[in-house]
Amino acid sequence: MTNLDRTLAPDFKAIDNINLIRPAHKKLGNGCNIFCFNSGDQELVRIEWIFGNLRFNPALPLLNMAVNTMLTEGTSTLTAAQIADKVDFYGAFLQVEYGYENSQVVLYSLNKHLHHTLPVIVDILTNSTFPEKELETFKRNQQQKLQVSLQKNDVVGRRNFNKAVYGDTIYGVGASFDNYKALQRDELVAHYKEQYQPSNCTIIISGKIEPETLTLITDTFDKGWVNGNKPADTTQPEIVPATELFYFTEKPEALQSAIRIGTPMINRSHPDFQQLQVLNTVLGGYFGSRLMANIREDKGYTYGIGSGLGSFKQAGSFFVATEVGADVCKPALAEIEKEINILKAELIPDEELSLVRNYMLGSLLGSLENVFSHADKFKSIYFAGLDYDYYDRYAATVKSVDSARLLELANEYFHFERFYKVIVGKY
Repeated sequence: MTNLDRTLAPDFKAIDNINLIRPAHKKLGNGCNIFCFNSGDQELVRIEWIFGNLRFNPALPLLNMAVNTMLTEGTSTLTAAQIADKVDFYGAFLQVEYGYENSQVVLYSLNKHLHHTLPVIVDILTNSTFPEKELETFKRNQQQKLQVSLQKNDVVGRRNFNKAVYGDTIYGVGASFDNYKALQRDELVAHYKEQYQPSNCTIIISGKIEPETLTLITDTFDKGWVNGNKPADTTQPEIVPATELFYFTEKPEALQSAIRIGTPMINRSHPDFQQLQVLNTVLGGYFGSRLMANIREDKGYTYGIGSGLGSFKQAGSFFVATEVGADVCKPALAEIEKEINILKAELIPDEELSLVRNYMLGSLLGSLENVFSHADKFKSIYFAGLDYDYYDRYAATVKSVDSARLLELANEYFHFERFYKVIVGKY
């Protein structure tokens, strides 16, 4: 038996490449696309029915979210309780998920029980009724959640920042109490019929997919599922950012102030995006970042601070977010500006850049823990209109981008004087 010398660190091994599972594809006669990630030993599959959100209407901003959330609240044949009981009886798990651009229904089920669980999904996607009683309960519950959320400075800061950057779009408009009051059942039903149809659906299956499993799924959602008379309109209005750059919401009793600053930015389809991800990681994208080292470790102004790049189909943003002691809000802002300006003036040392490279590649590799993770990576590129060479380029970019290029990017994209600055609390 070999004795380990615990005074020596393990050998460092570079990550050469990332191997991703690629899906098989099939398109049904009704226009629905199916992608299959077949891997794993357990007799389990995850099936996702993903629908593009309809064109955003600022006058009715909650329709996409409300329809998705209420899909399981009752159909013409099943109550909400009966839907839950049927799924639970077969050891399956059903949930609905809403995002800015897509809404989805997700089912985890043992293969042997799919012939029992799939009919429940068919019922939800074709016969949901949005009962008036459940709608009133939904509105009441959501208003209570909103009331609690609006007491949190970071929530208010995020809402104000998004509104400034993304304007009157699905990315920018936050819900109000009146928006919930305005929800009407007939509008939900009309929205549902237009959005939840096969031509607007992508089905992603991941897990152990036996031939008979795939046949059952395709037969179920091809033969009996038809499109409506009105195609789904998933175009979105143009984004018009605000002209005002500074937003302060005063809370005299606040012990902490929420800070959120940033600017509209390129999205992941732009050739500079992956290089900017490296620059962002140096600044505030991981626990060892410069913002954390300065504002948390050195100054003690906050428990945590980070920066990020948001990427959507139509837009992107760069942001820095934190909550600091109310008495040090201005000094914290000054330190954030200082760190950004250093990136514009000085080359990043090789040792620091090497650490960031390893962190980023390790994070990507570590995120691929099972077949579901591989399907999630596919979704990120597919719905952005990209393909798998995005990940090949990502690994190559992280390994190769140098400090001189990152200095250029900092000067091209980071202009603190043009950043939106949102503060909630004291200033």
